Amino acid sequence: MTEGAEIQILGAGPVGCVLALALQGSRHRVRLVDPQTATGAGTRPIALSQASRLILERVGAWGGFAATPILSIHVSQAGAFGRTRMDAADAGVPALGYVTDYAQLLGALRARVDVVREAGANARCTIHAEGSAGESRERRYGHDALVARVSADAPSAGMAYERFTAQGPLALLPYAGEWALVWSALPPRAAELMAAAPAEFLAQLQQAFGDRAGRFDALRSRARVPLALRLRGSRVAEREAYIGNAAQTLHPVAGQGLNLGLRDAWDLAQALQDADDPGDARVLARYGAQRRLDAAATIGITELLARGFAGTNPLARAARGAVLAGLDILPPVRRFFARRMMFGPSALP
Repeated sequence: MTEGAEIQILGAGPVGCVLALALQGSRHRVRLVDPQTATGAGTRPIALSQASRLILERVGAWGGFAATPILSIHVSQAGAFGRTRMDAADAGVPALGYVTDYAQLLGALRARVDVVREAGANARCTIHAEGSAGESRERRYGHDALVARVSADAPSAGMAYERFTAQGPLALLPYAGEWALVWSALPPRAAELMAAAPAEFLAQLQQAFGDRAGRFDALRSRARVPLALRLRGSRVAEREAYIGNAAQTLHPVAGQGLNLGLRDAWDLAQALQDADDPGDARVLARYGAQRRLDAAATIGITELLARGFAGTNPLARAARGAVLAGLDILPPVRRFFARRMMFGPSALP
């Protein structure tokens, strides 16, 4: 990172750091800017796809933090028929994803880059990776998410669960022998769960989820997060580009937000590294067009899971059951869906 940088990246979260690392060795001078020097506090489990692992390997960051592999995903809906299971072997990958801690990931990335506190002037291209932009359109979901870490009497063993309830999806991800929980609920219900004593919270979780993961016996941490879809009208502007949450913020139901952002960063690095002028409108327009399919498909699938798999309408429940049953009996479709969620449009035939 140097003074008089040609490319200036605003925001040194994981997406901004990956972009800076992917541009190392390019023909352009890069400046990574973030007024926040801390790498995060507390435990915040996040899911990384197999594609994100490949990107992190290419920038030299994989292995710098602990990661729990997801070998299988069990998907079901509460109180109705229909289930499916996706396995890493069926999808032709070593793992469907990995669960790690946000602070550990960010620390491993920041250890490999130089970050300055103040932005410079006259950059030829400015990349926004600092979070939701003010120009983003926002649509609130009708529920909030409870994010927690819990343990059970049987250790997690590479199995993740996605269970769709009347109020929203409930996900359990294997995390260092325990479970990372993302539990969507209507705001009044979310407030009750947030205020509940640990024993009562675990009892409510047991009732909502069942006993597939054993008996829940400890609550390690808990937070409540309002949920919204935020989209910027365009991911490029005059000598500017927007990546990660600055371009789109997604519902956590499928764990796709950070993974989509890392693909943003990787593709943008490939578009900029050999460009004579990294801020040229044609270069940025090509990048924007390249990312359109992946972003639209990922947002669409996330919206379907967040909205289409909630509620108690009998016809809708029957349709959801049919979709899950169809995935379960059609391995090629299941394989395509799993690879599409991991790799983006490269999974297209």
